[in-house]
Amino acid sequence: MCTAVRFVDGEDNMFFGRNLDWSFSYGEKVLYTPKDYNYQPVFNGEDRNHAVLGIGIVVDDTPLYFDCANDAGLAVAGLNFPGYAEYASDSVNLTVNVAAYEFPLWVARNFTSVDDVAEALKNVTIVAKPINDQYPVAMLHWIIADATRSIVVEYTASGMHVYDDDIDVMTNQPEFPVHRANLINYINCDPAMVKPVKWGNAELKPWGAGLSSHGLPGDPNSMSRFVRAAYTNAHYPNKEGEQDNVTRLFKTLSSAAMIEGMSAMADGQYEKTIFTSGFSANTMTTRARTTIPRFAHTPWRISTRRATSCRPSESSVRADGVEPWTSVARVGP
Repeated sequence: MCTAVRFVDGEDNMFFGRNLDWSFSYGEKVLYTPKDYNYQPVFNGEDRNHAVLGIGIVVDDTPLYFDCANDAGLAVAGLNFPGYAEYASDSVNLTVNVAAYEFPLWVARNFTSVDDVAEALKNVTIVAKPINDQYPVAMLHWIIADATRSIVVEYTASGMHVYDDDIDVMTNQPEFPVHRANLINYINCDPAMVKPVKWGNAELKPWGAGLSSHGLPGDPNSMSRFVRAAYTNAHYPNKEGEQDNVTRLFKTLSSAAMIEGMSAMADGQYEKTIFTSGFSANTMTTRARTTIPRFAHTPWRISTRRATSCRPSESSVRADGVEPWTSVARVGP
């Protein structure tokens, strides 16, 4: 499963990130798709040549992004949505057809804002076409964000659904409106210190901080993680500067992390947070934190022609608790 969040700082710089939760790694790494990459959409989609940076794998010389952002500050992430996602079985005439596996790349290569994406999606068909026989079609939904807002895109048996995500959070199934409505069950939760009260002649005093948020779910279920991430994202104090906002992003996502041993899958393997990635539109950099030893961690910045490594400061390493990235895969010439 997965969790994604978005927020903006006091200068309207967007910070966007996600946890990828699964029982194993796919060999993901930092991918960079330059403006001059020869992207050829599977069907009749366009390519407007935005540079793209994110986390994913390369299959048949094609970047498959789990999450990514472009040189305009538009970000997208795909999260697991089994039992609900249902794509078209074939392309549909008079619509823009996009294979599910290329959807993040198609979004990031072609658009500069969430508004532009939302408008284009009115005439888009997402097609259940795998990239090859080795990789079946992943059942996903997507969160797309910029400095102004975020949306959730779900393609189900009833077609395309685009929801305004005013909570700036997404996890997994069920559908986004169910998650949004469920938050009402927790509107009593608040970070403020509880004041003493009287019940009859007895004065009841709080043991300490935290009683006002009593009832927040702590389990790893998708709906519980949505509530926890939404609460943390909404109440985290505003921060100034790149370092403190990156720390805020990773700390918020850690509140919904999957810890190995808490949740077994059908095959008996434990689901866990494989990596956490974060994008800063302020510096146009992507960072990642992972439990996989071969992974490393440093900011990678979108540039005109290439992805450039940014030397991590000592404080950024402390904030994320991992070592620097050792390599980046550049997709294209």
